[in-house]
Amino acid sequence: MKLPVYCLQFFCFIIVCFANPSLAQSSYPNRPIRLVIPFTPGGVTDTSGRFIAEQLSLKLGQQVIADNRPGASGNIGTQMVATAEPDGYTLLLGFDGTLTINPSLFDKVPFDGAKDFAPIGKIGDAILILVANNDFPGKTLADVIAISKKDPNGLSYGTSGAGGTPHIAGELLKQKTGANLLHIPYKGGGQALTDLLGGNIPLVYTAVAGANQYVKSGRVKAIAVSSAKRSPSLPDVPTFIEGGVKDFEINSWVGLLAPAKTPKPIIAKLNQALNEILNSPEGRDKLLAMGIVPAPGTPEKFAEQIKGDLIRIAPIVKAAQIKPE
Repeated sequence: MKLPVYCLQFFCFIIVCFANPSLAQSSYPNRPIRLVIPFTPGGVTDTSGRFIAEQLSLKLGQQVIADNRPGASGNIGTQMVATAEPDGYTLLLGFDGTLTINPSLFDKVPFDGAKDFAPIGKIGDAILILVANNDFPGKTLADVIAISKKDPNGLSYGTSGAGGTPHIAGELLKQKTGANLLHIPYKGGGQALTDLLGGNIPLVYTAVAGANQYVKSGRVKAIAVSSAKRSPSLPDVPTFIEGGVKDFEINSWVGLLAPAKTPKPIIAKLNQALNEILNSPEGRDKLLAMGIVPAPGTPEKFAEQIKGDLIRIAPIVKAAQIKPE
């Protein structure tokens, strides 16, 4: 039986691609890409992921589909990508809590944050802020530390929940300064801020995005932000470093990753597209409006941060004996 010419051409193409994988990679992507978001729809992580998916679709000429796979504090969706085919068609919206906190928080996680993924690039940092209600007698970080040490029961601070980045930041502050702080976990940063506004709790550690409107309207006092530099949206608020706490930098972040062993040309192409989005005025403005400071960079730089955070966070969790809710 004689095969049609187009069939022979197709078979020859397949053979050449297997013999020369770089040829197949050069045509990447030639079908839709799935971006796994390991959380429920609606939060800042999900919103930023969907924006990046839309922009990547335009850059790559193929649809990038946002796929929410929540569960187990992000572990379920993250594991899906860790075990996916490393062909560039399944990507992960990585989150610091899942990749660098969960491995210390849970007895076992079904992935290795440093070994099971090929980092593409960091999307950006969600800067954290410590705020106080207007009845709180202090105004500065030094005031907070001094007042806490005079309270035998500990000065209460609320966060979005046990084991989250704001909780880790609060424990790091305790360990670095000897502040006597008492963690109060809430089911979300919004609930914590509501109690702060109602005068039911003196302090809340949360994302700048959630507290921004209340700081600007004067409904809460801004104590300090935990980034290395001041927040672009709250430039008058000092950093913890400026407040006298040396080397205090801890942010929540989001980034883009692929399964380990994804070919480097594919990673490079995705990194280039991501950086173009982050460097564009539209991309920067959109992410800043979500409370995320864009952080374009290389896959290597992002990999270094993940490894460094894993090493840095483990002893904080252990010393504070933090357990998942």
